[in-house]
Amino acid sequence: MEITTEKESSYNDLEKMSVKEMLENINNEDKTVPYAVERTLPQIEKLAIAAADKMKAGGRMFYIGAGTSGRLGVVDASECPPTFGVPFDWVVGLIAGGDSAIRKAVEFAEDDTEQAWKDLQAYGIDAHDVVIGLAASGTTPYVIGGLRKANEQGIVTGCIVCNTGSPVAAEAKFPVEVVVGPEFLSGSTRMKSGTAQKLVLNMLSTTVMIQLGRVKGNKMVDMQLTNHKLFNRGVRMIMAETAVDEKTAAALLEKYGSVRKAIEGSLISS
Repeated sequence: MEITTEKESSYNDLEKMSVKEMLENINNEDKTVPYAVERTLPQIEKLAIAAADKMKAGGRMFYIGAGTSGRLGVVDASECPPTFGVPFDWVVGLIAGGDSAIRKAVEFAEDDTEQAWKDLQAYGIDAHDVVIGLAASGTTPYVIGGLRKANEQGIVTGCIVCNTGSPVAAEAKFPVEVVVGPEFLSGSTRMKSGTAQKLVLNMLSTTVMIQLGRVKGNKMVDMQLTNHKLFNRGVRMIMAETAVDEKTAAALLEKYGSVRKAIEGSLISS
């Protein structure tokens, strides 16, 4: 396979560039990423529908990855509960080397083909669930092994990679291949590749949660009220939906502890 993520940068002598030149060139490369993602929308659509179908039936969504890819999966999974009010085990991000690898690289953790399945088994994974492999190169053994074992167990699999024809994509039933080309800094896949994966993860988890009924209109009515900003946002949502004043909306939110429940409670009592 041709590994475009490992190709040499189109730019040279980076250290001789002015800061302005560096920033402009990085920005020019970054501009290409959304277009690369756009070309994969049919692939993302299939994965989003398959994942939502499994979760509607009581399944969970697991991300497995290493390095930057693994960290992005952990971030997306950790943001689902506060954004959509779902349990913390609905979307799970697993990174090669364990949680310590989120902050500090664990040497050779990604080269273990058996560990991802062991990590998944700790969550009692079964055929109701979905496993999505994240690997910019598409060659990460940790991810390949996890997807292969999941397939053997009849579990729906997907992936987000940044090369075509990769071993990871070959293992995924619903592959998403976002080819962004060589990085500004040769091989530094935390840049364009990481941005592409982040965009796809945003799209995937958001569209899945909307399919699961965790959004009303365009509002996060199930979000967790973890700070004053979010509480005040919730108050504004209730005011917009029910036409009550701010004081009443705040009282409803205090009473029900949920924007959705406050709106429903207000409509029932009115």
